[in-house]
Amino acid sequence: MSPRFQIPLILFAPLAILGAVYLLGLTIPVPSLGRDYVVRVDLPAENKALRIPLVQGSADDTRPLVVIDAGHGGYDPGASGQGVKEKDLVLGLAQALRDQLLKDGGLRVVLTRDDDSFLALEERFAIARELNADLFISLHADSAGDLDGVSGASIYTLSDAASTDAAARFAQRENGADIVNGVKLSGHSENVNSLLVELSQRQALNDSAEFARLILREGKSMAGQMGDKPTLKFHANPLRSAALVVLRAPDMPSVLFEAGYISNPAEARWLMSAEGRRNFALIMSRAIRVYFARRSAD
Repeated sequence: MSPRFQIPLILFAPLAILGAVYLLGLTIPVPSLGRDYVVRVDLPAENKALRIPLVQGSADDTRPLVVIDAGHGGYDPGASGQGVKEKDLVLGLAQALRDQLLKDGGLRVVLTRDDDSFLALEERFAIARELNADLFISLHADSAGDLDGVSGASIYTLSDAASTDAAARFAQRENGADIVNGVKLSGHSENVNSLLVELSQRQALNDSAEFARLILREGKSMAGQMGDKPTLKFHANPLRSAALVVLRAPDMPSVLFEAGYISNPAEARWLMSAEGRRNFALIMSRAIRVYFARRSAD
């Protein structure tokens, strides 16, 4: 067949086949590769009221309030490895820390989620802000993929650059109303409000960094004191900062704690075990109490 006939045939043959299929009412089987992995979820209504969890612990509302946020949840499993899902691992850690804080007494405690439910990132720190929390701790676990031997906890705080960028928007959003760290925003100019928020934000960043250092100190000081296993094993570079959405509440100290690597079999088993959870809770509880003791002494 000459080229002058081949080119029109190549161009129009698929159209002719599709036309015949349509006229005859036939169907063409389409590979379903990838379609079974589509997850459909109902998004929350735009004006959905924020669900405020139960405050547990001291009945004295002047006592410090700690909000513990177990990351992921619901249809969002987070990282996975060794048959473990991050959302389950961090919920167990959050519940263990809550129980330890309640056992020791003297504080108020809230979990952003106490079951396998999904929360948007903004809802997590919005709960803490609504309750005027004194400390916000978001719990996560990391994954190194196929890399072997990667392990250890890390502590993230919000980067200074990210916080400064957010200050003006936060001031504008809060302007009609309200008070940030005891400073009333209404009645001031936009520039003054942004400055007030930035000052509050810088103090929160400093406090967050101090709390992160306390976690590191308490974890290292208690290592080996509870049997043969260390209570907390830290990554070689444990203190980090990043523009993390869940930490963008500029009026309260906030940290994101990566408990370890779920891709590491030994670490995943340890963090899922009752003893691992207990050791995590003891260290974190001690760091929290030292932090508040320092705040009360200021």
